[in-house]
Amino acid sequence: MKLHLGVKSDPIENRYTFEWLFDLIRGLGLHHLQMGSSFATFHADDGYFVRLRAEAEKRDVRISSVFTSHRELGGFASGDPSLEKVARRGWERMIHVASLVGAGSAGSNVCIVLRDQPHLRERGILLFSEQVKDLLRIARRAGLSALTIEPMSSLFEYPSTPDEVEAVVTEIAPFHAANPDTTVPLLLCADISHGVADAERRVVHDNWTLFEREIPWMREFHFKNTDAIFDSTFGFDAAERERGIVDLRRLKALIASHAHRFPAADVIGYLEIGGPKLGREYADRHLERMLVDSIQALKAVFSNGEEMRP
Repeated sequence: MKLHLGVKSDPIENRYTFEWLFDLIRGLGLHHLQMGSSFATFHADDGYFVRLRAEAEKRDVRISSVFTSHRELGGFASGDPSLEKVARRGWERMIHVASLVGAGSAGSNVCIVLRDQPHLRERGILLFSEQVKDLLRIARRAGLSALTIEPMSSLFEYPSTPDEVEAVVTEIAPFHAANPDTTVPLLLCADISHGVADAERRVVHDNWTLFEREIPWMREFHFKNTDAIFDSTFGFDAAERERGIVDLRRLKALIASHAHRFPAADVIGYLEIGGPKLGREYADRHLERMLVDSIQALKAVFSNGEEMRP
């Protein structure tokens, strides 16, 4: 398995252009971008995305994946038919945008259970399982090669536990196996910073165990740092590496030792950070440094396009 490095576009929203980010990552020797969602994702005309693809390819950058940024598509567990339809339309829109920019996959979270409506959890999971089968067909017709979902860090955001992650993908796998020519597989966009802590801040499932369990279905993942109870997330500059729990060398060793278990010959890890406080003169200007410092930290451990072996 070859591991490629990339960046998710989240921190440039309302701050910089995509062209700025294309230039930045290309200058650092990276070629893959995961497009995060924004207002434009759901409302801009097709020409906007066609132009973005052309600008990326002009710089030898590929928009390889499209993935939501704001939990927009969690409505399957809302109990409200209007919001359920929004979630379905949102997935269809993400698939369409992915096809326009030339991405191989589109993805989101499965469903969000509102804290005052825990009784809707199982209904939301069932509804997603029903809807995603049709979405896998739509993705195939759009030219994609997979849909992805992200395991989260809360029991209110399914899936989050190791058993839940395995259940959601293995439940859908027979459907794709029975329809390999008309559907794409449902795979994972994992996150090494995600783990589960309970209401008393006790770690129930640590991020390393979760990540390893997810590998057989992991098409892509997020490079992101976090603290001991997954309370805040950040990048990999020197100070952040000192206070964070995501040791990049440990992560490399974990990936290498399980390289044969990944579902694809090429896997992309995207740096995902939020950036500094948005809309402040003293803060926005630091985004470039934050991205560069974290990307350089990744490159100090991982060679871009490196063949991962035990």
